[in-house]
Amino acid sequence: MMGPRQVEQGALFYNFSLDGHVPADHLLRSVDRFVDLAGLRRELAPYYSETGRPSVDPELMIRMLIIGYCFGIRSERRLCDEVHLNLAYRWFCRLGLDGRVPDHSTFSKNRHGRFRDSDLLRRLFETVLARCIAEGLVGGEGFAVDGSLIKADASRQKGVEGTGGLPPESVSRAAREYLAVLDDAAFGAATPVLPRLVSPSDPAARWTGADGGLAYFAYAANYLIDLNHAIIVDVEPTTAIRQAEVTAAKRMIERSRERFDLYPARLAGDSGYGSAAMLGWLVYEQGIEPHIPVFDKSSRRDGTFSREDFAYDPEGEVYRCPAGHTLTTTGRIVNDDATILYRASTYDCEPCALKPKCCPNAPARKIPRSIHEGARQMARDICNSDEGRTSRRERKKIEMLFAHLKRILKLDRLRLRGPNGARDEFHLAAAAQNLRKLAKLIPVPTPALA
Repeated sequence: MMGPRQVEQGALFYNFSLDGHVPADHLLRSVDRFVDLAGLRRELAPYYSETGRPSVDPELMIRMLIIGYCFGIRSERRLCDEVHLNLAYRWFCRLGLDGRVPDHSTFSKNRHGRFRDSDLLRRLFETVLARCIAEGLVGGEGFAVDGSLIKADASRQKGVEGTGGLPPESVSRAAREYLAVLDDAAFGAATPVLPRLVSPSDPAARWTGADGGLAYFAYAANYLIDLNHAIIVDVEPTTAIRQAEVTAAKRMIERSRERFDLYPARLAGDSGYGSAAMLGWLVYEQGIEPHIPVFDKSSRRDGTFSREDFAYDPEGEVYRCPAGHTLTTTGRIVNDDATILYRASTYDCEPCALKPKCCPNAPARKIPRSIHEGARQMARDICNSDEGRTSRRERKKIEMLFAHLKRILKLDRLRLRGPNGARDEFHLAAAAQNLRKLAKLIPVPTPALA
C-alpha cells in the first residue's frame, strides 16, 4: 500500500533531542571525550576587556576549527555553513538547535589578534598531547622525525627574481612576518643561498623543486612522533630546505624534554638528518641513539681506495693504509672546525706499489676524519643491526601521517600566508590528527545494562 503523502504541518511543540540524533559511532562523539578547553579559556581571559559587548565564545571557535581540521573543511566560510546545517557539528559545538553560528570574519580577527598573542593554538596542541600521554599512548622511548613539503598560498607564475629582493610596495602582513624571521635559523638564516624566485604575496615560502616535478613555493611541516602509536609529539614549520628541517628537529627534541619531560632513547630518521654535526649533537649532547643512515660522501668511484679501506687505530689515534703504513695528524681542526686531517709520509707513498690505487695524483694520501666520527660509526653500527632495520620499518609511520595530512585532512596546500599562518595550520592539523588517534585507539565505553 502506498504511504500517505508527506506535507508540512505546523506544530505548537516539538519533542526533539539533539543528542539523540548524533549516532553513537560518530567520530565527534569519540573526539568530544578528549576535548577540554577550560584551561585555554583561563589563558585567554587577560586578552578580553572586562567591559563592553560580549564577544563570540572562544571555545566555540576552537571547537569549530577542530571540526574543520578533523574533516578536511579547508574554508572557514564553508565551515560556518556546515556547522549551521549539520546536527552533529551543532552538538559538538554546544550550539543546540537555535544557537547562532559566528561569521567567518570572526576567525580571521581573532587569529591575528588574541589567538597569536596568547599562542593559543600551540596550547591547544599541547593540551591534546598531554591527554595522549595521560592515556598511555606515548611510550617516550623511540621517536621518529621527518619533514614534508606543503604548498604555500602563492602563485608560481608571479614570483620575482630572488637577487632583486621584494618590490617596494610589499607591505602585507606576510611580508612583515618574512622580515621578522630573516635571522631565524629555521627560515631566513637557514642558508646563505638566495632562492631563485621570491613570492611577493608570501616571501617566506621557499621556491623548491625537491619533489622532482614543477617547482613551487612551499613550507615544510616537521613532525616529531612517538613510535608506539604514532602520536605527534611536536610540530614545527620551517622554510623548505633540509638545513632548516635539521634545526627544527633539534628544537622539537629540546622542547618535548622541557614541556613534557620526554627523554627518548633512540631517534629514527632518514639520511637528511645523518650529517656529522647532527649525529654528534644526538649522541654527545642528548644521549640519544641515532637510528639514522649516515650522510657520507667518502666512497670513491674512480677505482682508488676509499676512506673505509683505511683502518683506524683509536688507541694510537692513527690510520693504517692497505700497505701497512701509518697516517698521523697534528690535531689541527679544519673545515669549519669539524674535520681533522691525517697525512701519510711522502717517503712511504712514493715507492709504494699501491700508490696508483691510493693517491695517483698526489704525493701522499690524506684522510679527513670528522670530530664526530665516533657518533657516525655508532649510527653505522646501529643501521646494520636488527634494531636499525626495525627502526626503518617503524619510521614509515611518520610517512603515513603526512599522507593522512594531505589526503584525508586536505592540507596539501596552505590557506594562510606567512610563517605564523603556516604555524597555525600545522598546529591545528597535528592536534586534529592526535584527536582522531585518541578516538580510534580508546573506544567509547559501553553503557552497563540495568
